[in-house]
Amino acid sequence: MTESEFNESIDAVFTALESALDKIDDDLDYETTGGVLTVEFENDSKLVLSRQPAMCQLWLATRAGGFHFAWDEGAGDWRDTRHGRLFRPFVVEQMQSQGRVDFAWN
Repeated sequence: MTESEFNESIDAVFTALESALDKIDDDLDYETTGGVLTVEFENDSKLVLSRQPAMCQLWLATRAGGFHFAWDEGAGDWRDTRHGRLFRPFVVEQMQSQGRVDFAWN
């Protein structure tokens, strides 16, 4: 994956996540700044997504820890480099467990 393709892919992930977040009734805030998307919940906890172009990875910081995702062409999604979990279902799980937010993201 070229750097340009990587950045386009991360931009698409951030845009899709922001669109899904806009549909939530819960009171949460999110902001994208300098390649980082931060989602803040009512309980003051945060999810922080950041692009890591040097490694071609998408990183996610949660209360449960830090997770690194690399693109999996076959799955059409980012995959956790340590545990093999797919990014989107994992974000849904973290939104529910950490933020207590009913969230669906296809």
